This record gives sequence, structure tokens and C-alpha cells, in this order.
Amino acid sequence: MKEGNGKGIIASLDWWTIGIYLALLAFGWLSVCGASYSFDDADIFDISSRSGMQIVWIATSVCLGFVILMMDDRGFDTFAFIIYFAMLFLLFATIFNPHSIKGSRSWLVLGPLRLQPAEFAKFATALAVSKLMSTYGFNIKRGKDFFLACAIIVTPMLLIIGQRETGSALVYSAFFLMLYREGMPGSILFTGVAMVMYFVIGIRYEETELLGMPTSAGKYFVLLLVHVFTIIMVHVYCKNKALVANLSIVTGTVTLIATLFSKFVIPFDIVWVQLALTAYVFGALLYEGLKSRIKSYFLILLFALGSVTFFYSSSFVLNKVMEPHQRVRINVLLGLEEDLAGAGYNVHQAEIAIGSGGLQGKGFLNGTQTKLRYVPEQDTDFIFCTVGEEEGFLGSAGVLVLFLCLILRLIHVAERQPFKFGRIYGYCVMSVFLFHLFINVGMVLGLTPVIGIPLPFFSYGGSSLWGFTILLFIFLRIDAGRNLIRI
Repeated sequence: MKEGNGKGIIASLDWWTIGIYLALLAFGWLSVCGASYSFDDADIFDISSRSGMQIVWIATSVCLGFVILMMDDRGFDTFAFIIYFAMLFLLFATIFNPHSIKGSRSWLVLGPLRLQPAEFAKFATALAVSKLMSTYGFNIKRGKDFFLACAIIVTPMLLIIGQRETGSALVYSAFFLMLYREGMPGSILFTGVAMVMYFVIGIRYEETELLGMPTSAGKYFVLLLVHVFTIIMVHVYCKNKALVANLSIVTGTVTLIATLFSKFVIPFDIVWVQLALTAYVFGALLYEGLKSRIKSYFLILLFALGSVTFFYSSSFVLNKVMEPHQRVRINVLLGLEEDLAGAGYNVHQAEIAIGSGGLQGKGFLNGTQTKLRYVPEQDTDFIFCTVGEEEGFLGSAGVLVLFLCLILRLIHVAERQPFKFGRIYGYCVMSVFLFHLFINVGMVLGLTPVIGIPLPFFSYGGSSLWGFTILLFIFLRIDAGRNLIRI
């Protein structure tokens, strides 16, 4: 197979992305050395050490990438569903795995080798959803097609949750960024962001009084946001200026009067007034929908109803449904608990390690927090704290810039694909890497919950390194064949 200009597969590869990949592998290995090396160790290249074993994983990953580049890229499209269902079977079988590691049944133990199928299910899911969405006649704005795409994404999530590996399951929510790029209504993405805001504000300030009044600040501001978001959606999707003015004046004026009355006259719970206003908003949307027969009013009504239902059920889910360790982690993240000796210990020690690195860091193998093993999981989930301690702010910024270059390059390569299958798969790859980067670095800095996912190409381990390599190199192989003349 050759291109019209006579170039072959190798010349068609995106060498910028491969260069970034190799650079990340190199910096990742140095970080594993810094996180795992002890001065009692004889040699950092000794295969019995974690740094030495990581070289094995890196070498096998590079070989795996080379093998993928030698494959026919048409096979990924042809066998996408077969690969996907085979991986689903493997995920299902892993649930009944007798080996439990740190309370999770997500690992398959094959003698000395341990594999985590959830890491490989990412590329299988990306292939399957790309295959579905690239079929003739698929329209993401059609309900049946949208829910079918969601089913492909959600099914492995449910199986992984069955393995008690919630963090790995959440990674699959990154695919919704790809759905947004491919035409998913922005209202769905906005709804997800709104739900996060409701949860954080509502739970964080639920027990806080509003200006000394017997009103929960969390409930007050969440209901206020529900009113504001609903009015904005009416303006954007319905273009009904009269209804927008009506809802804005009624909800704004009544809320302000109730707040002033409660503050300066008779203190009372303003939330009851806001709930009455919410019922008024519901009624106005229902009336306009029935009168005009415009579906948008009913969808906005569903959003408002869902917002209130989600908010009032979130506290129950947090306190009654979530596992105790999950609840503590969220409370620590939101500042409701400190628990520096328990759930907050990892993050606290990671922050100390990063802070101690200063501007230029302490130098390779000179980190005190890592050498004294203060940070648990410092060569896996919390490996970024090793970068911060040994390489300082400059080194950490350099690593983030390198990841940013990878993300931007993946977007560029995805956009130049001549077929939907390649473009969709490319955005799946980009979304997964972006999610891992944001969550992993965020949890080390105390900005996101600790859910235990690796930093791509940095965290120690074979499953994650192989999984990310397969995910990336399948895309590179698809891209390399974009202009080939099939002979």
C-alpha cells in the first residue's frame, strides 16, 4: 500500500505524536525511579526493582506499538464489535475473579503476571462507538441512535463498577466529550456541569446559615441557580422574551423581598418561598408547552424537575448509598472534614511533597518525602508529586506542557481524518487522555476527588502502559492510512 506521492506507512506516521509519546515514556521512567528508588537498592536497572521492571513494561509497550503499526488499519473498523464484545466478556468474567487486590476484583492474575482488563476496555469501547457512529444513517440527534451510543459507553462502566473499581469506571464518562464534538446537544453537557455545581454547592454549604438567617445557604443558592439556568434555557431555546421577563421579574423580585424580610423583619426559612417559586416556574413552562406544542418547553421543564430532584436526592446518596470511604473522600475534598491521618492523608502528603520542591526542585533521586515513603501510592496514582518534589514548579509545568502538546496534536490529527471512524476514534483517545490528566493531577493537588486512576505513561504498571499505548497507536495507524492507495 502506497500513497499517491509514493510514501509508505512509515513516512505517513505522525512523528510529532510519536516523539511526544517517547518523551513522556522517558520522563515517566525517571519519575518512577525517583518515586521507588531506595539508596539500599543496588541498581536502578535491576529487574527486581520497580524502576527496572518499568523498563520492561516500556520496552514491551514500544514493541506493541510497532506491531500495531504493521497491522492493516481496516481491521480495526471491521473487527470493532468483535473486540468490544470479547472485552465485555472478559470484564464480566473478572467480576467473579477470586483474587481481590486492595478490595477490588479488577485484576486477572496469570501466574506472576497481573492484568487489569478495564485498561484495555478503553480502546475496545472507543473502536465500538466509532464503528457505530460512522455507520450510514447514524444521527446522534435522533434519540434511538444517541441512546445506543450511550449504551456502548455505559455497559463497560457498569461491569467495572461490579469489580468495585469506581475510579476506572468514571474514566468512560470522558467519551461524552467526543459525543459533544460529534453533535450531541450542548444542553446535555450543560446539564452535567449544572449537576456537579448543584452537588458541590449544595453539600458544601448545606449546614451553613445564610447571613445569620435560618436558611441553608446551600439550598438557597442551588434553587437560585435552578431558576437562573431555567430562564437562560428558555431564552436560548424558546426565544420567548415575554416568558423570560415574566420568570425573571417574579422569581428575582420575590426572592429579594423574602430575603430582606427574613433578614430585617422576621427570620424564616426562605427555601420554602423558593420552592413555591420553583413550582410557579414548572407551571409556567407546562402552560407554555401545552399552549404552543413546542417540545423545548417540556425538555426545559424536565431539566428543572431533574435539577430539583437531583439536588434533594444527592444528600441521601452521599450519606446512605455511597461507601464510607467514598463519603469521607468527598467530605475531605469539599472541606467538610480534615482527616489528615485518614482519607486526607495521601493528598496532604502529596501537597507537602510538591510544595517542598519549590521552583527548581530538589534534583533527581533527592526528594525527601518520596525517599521516606510519606506519600502512599507515590509511584502509581500519586506519581505527579514526585515530579513536583524532584523537578519543582518548572519541571511540573514542563510535564503539563508536554501533555498539552499531546492533547492539541491529537485534536489536530483527528480533524484531518477523511472518514468519520478515524475522527471519532481520535476524539475518544483525546478525551481519555484529557480525563486522566485532569483527574490525576487534580487529585494530587487536592482539586478533585481521589479516585485512583493512573497518570498516562508516568504511573508504574504494565496494564495502564499497555492500555494507553494500544489506544494511541491504533489511532496513529488509522491516521497513517488516511491517504493510502489500496493495492
